[in-house]
Amino acid sequence: MNTRRNRSLAAVAAVISLGAAVAVTATGASAAAAGCQVSYTVASQWQGGFGATVAVTNLGDPLTGWTLRWSFGAGQTITQAWNATVTQSGAAVTAVNASYNGALGTGGSTSFGFNGSWTGSNPLPSAFTLNGVACTGSAVPTPTPVTPAPTGSAAVKTVRVFWLKPTDVAFDQRYPDGIAAVMREAQRYYKQEIGKTFTLNGTVVEVVNGEHDRNWYITTNCSGSDHYWCVVQNMQQELMRRFGISSQDSRWLCVGEISAEETNQSGGGASPGWVVLSGHDADGAAGLNGAMNRWYGGMVHELGHGFGLPDSTSTDGTPMSASFYSYPDTHFSQAQKNAILAGPYGSFLS
Repeated sequence: MNTRRNRSLAAVAAVISLGAAVAVTATGASAAAAGCQVSYTVASQWQGGFGATVAVTNLGDPLTGWTLRWSFGAGQTITQAWNATVTQSGAAVTAVNASYNGALGTGGSTSFGFNGSWTGSNPLPSAFTLNGVACTGSAVPTPTPVTPAPTGSAAVKTVRVFWLKPTDVAFDQRYPDGIAAVMREAQRYYKQEIGKTFTLNGTVVEVVNGEHDRNWYITTNCSGSDHYWCVVQNMQQELMRRFGISSQDSRWLCVGEISAEETNQSGGGASPGWVVLSGHDADGAAGLNGAMNRWYGGMVHELGHGFGLPDSTSTDGTPMSASFYSYPDTHFSQAQKNAILAGPYGSFLS
């Protein structure tokens, strides 16, 4: 598998076929109660910096672990944290319990703190979610996911796109909308460059409720401490199994993005028939991780691998090299155009 990090993905060659595609997970009957209350306090503030304490109270059924999420509204940045593992992507902040404070019984509370930087203003966050549930100060029933019966598959000879949402990630419309926008821009670019382009499925982004939480995708089926490929491998294997897709399927060229990754150890890549990307690409498509041209160029690059192209051997001005970072000022060579059209998915272009 080709990627922006020079690694191999041996497990991607595995073929799992169950024959029928399965519809996206739906919502069914109520089960356990969930709810939470959050107190966010700026304990101290100075020019350009501040310290804050966040207290979390579980109002629902007991938890064995928790993930709190919120977004800053004025460009604040977290620089140091304690009593939780805190990561930030753009405005979006994720705090995960430490090993010693993950268990929260009904009515149980814990707290963590952090230091941050600010410019201009430092408004308080307006909304929090705990394990994907909005913290409104009251308990509500948690819907139980149910998987409906198979309902058929996407149109053949299309690029089929999935956003896999782990169980502890709240649905956010920015992700399917943003990923769809990236795919449409890549579609436009291929038409510009080759004179032909691919067709997207009628449902451009199929939102899939994952079977596991983020940590499972990050740490399961790993080789030692190297988690670089775990996230995207686990996503791909789940999508292949649940939707009856093979590793190089003649019906679809597939793109999978998952909202999970381990900082600095999770990535993605592509090979003929598949593009598999982790959290920072999903965040980028949603507009939460820098300039959009970088994510447009990245998708054009990975789709090039999906259509059968290798990486360029040098930074040569084509999107199959580091020149994709200069998108849209990058262009396929004539040899690359010919190879795409003659490749395993060239017949998908019209």
